[in-house]
Amino acid sequence: MRRPIDSLFGRLALLVVAVLLISHFAWFVLIRIERSHSQARYAVEEAAFLVEAVREHVARAPNQPLPSRVRAIDTANPDVPPPRRDLPPAILRFVDEFRDRLPAGSDVRIGPPGHPPMLWVHEAGDSHWIVVPMLSLHPPRSLDRMVLWLAIIFSAAVMCALFVAWRLQQPLRALSSAVARFGRGQPVPPVPERGPSELRALTHGFNQMVTEVSRADNDRAIMLAGIAHDLRTPLARMRLRAEMMDDIKQRDGVVRDVDSMTHIVDQFLVFAHDGVDSSEPVEVDAQCERLVRSYRAVAPGAPPVQTALAAGPGFRLPTATLDRVLSNLLDNAHAYGAPPVVVETARTADGWLLAVGDHGKGIAPRDLIDASRPFVRLDPARGGNGHSGLGLAIVERLVRRMGGECEIGNAHDGGLRVTMRFPRDVPVSVAA
Repeated sequence: MRRPIDSLFGRLALLVVAVLLISHFAWFVLIRIERSHSQARYAVEEAAFLVEAVREHVARAPNQPLPSRVRAIDTANPDVPPPRRDLPPAILRFVDEFRDRLPAGSDVRIGPPGHPPMLWVHEAGDSHWIVVPMLSLHPPRSLDRMVLWLAIIFSAAVMCALFVAWRLQQPLRALSSAVARFGRGQPVPPVPERGPSELRALTHGFNQMVTEVSRADNDRAIMLAGIAHDLRTPLARMRLRAEMMDDIKQRDGVVRDVDSMTHIVDQFLVFAHDGVDSSEPVEVDAQCERLVRSYRAVAPGAPPVQTALAAGPGFRLPTATLDRVLSNLLDNAHAYGAPPVVVETARTADGWLLAVGDHGKGIAPRDLIDASRPFVRLDPARGGNGHSGLGLAIVERLVRRMGGECEIGNAHDGGLRVTMRFPRDVPVSVAA
């Protein structure tokens, strides 16, 4: 089963989401770090301002009382705390930054534990310590409004990016669908040239290619149809004259050659025909059984034909197309295979299966790739037996135009096996 990540839109969506997620996470971490540094710098500036204000107050008005929790203590006082290194990392960073903020030779200490944190500051040349309360350093909260805003911005950016990616892959999807139809031999309307310049150029080239190939196919079909149609009249006259010959042996030989040529002409007409099969859809199992019974009735001495029909009534194909496919395969199996010939149908997980196989020698592996090419005869002796090399080519073309796939190969137990796989919803009207 195809995974969503295998599509262009899935990969674009994954790339967009990953890039936006990484960028938003990086911005979130950067903002939190910058905010933490800003808070530390603010605390340092506040403490420096307070210490400077106390120093000015002591210098100008030593007799005036200081505000509460602010003191000026003599350097010889035994209550001066010793330097401490057992402080949290945030407070140690604050002390280092605050010391860098002061003049050279200044000393900064933190009050003893068990009391509210007090900042002890002694600058070079002062005869006292200035003790001020230390501003609390609040660690950044785990969740705040910034996370909410980042989530909103991220969601909006993802939706806009996915819409742009969807719009970008729409022309590619249309082109991919047209390529698939062209590969199955179905009519392909011109694909709208949309999207970036490279994609428009690719679509324009594809439309030109489809036009040229369609023109070449039409010219070839007209040529084949014209030649085949013009040959019908002289062939009919030749057969009529052969029927009036007195020599029975010579008459039978000429009639047989005329019939072979007529069969080749009929195959030319079928291969060149590009119309629409508007015949009524029929159950494949029932039609296969009827066609096999007709073969047994018309040619009682022909090799036996067996059936293994297990698709059920849901498998339906246009009558004319199905008859053409089975007739070509059965004729090919009777002419070059060995009995028994087996017609098989089945229901698979992906759709339907129709197979025709025989128990002859099969085809050499090196020739399998050319088996379905038109006008290719793998057996040089086939030229005089009414074979033009179009039977398997006609089958493959009809199967592809019904949205199916045709596989030609040798069976494990010997013989040639042609396996045709059709989608679950087979078109009811196909090019015949």
